[in-house]
Amino acid sequence: MALGALNVWTAHQREDYGALSTALCLCVCAVGLFGEDLVQRGYRRDRAVLAHIAVHPGAATRHVARAVGASERVVARNLDRLTNDGLLVVVSDGATSALRSYRLAS
Repeated sequence: MALGALNVWTAHQREDYGALSTALCLCVCAVGLFGEDLVQRGYRRDRAVLAHIAVHPGAATRHVARAVGASERVVARNLDRLTNDGLLVVVSDGATSALRSYRLAS
């Protein structure tokens, strides 16, 4: 992204519009790849959460969070998404999301 921005500035100073359009495309591609990486990171965490629940049925949100190395809030969102998608079911519905336990759906 920084390289693209520097090329944009340089091309603008030299009034080289071919290089300017190429540099702008480089910036847009960098932003797109960064966004894709964020999306893939969420999918990787979903897979890690799902794998942990498969090995440890009845695990609570707090235990899953420690196992995958993420915050309880983030893991609670992953668990909610996986439950809404029908991959997990809630075994015990605790007062807070940290106390709920999950297992794979049948």
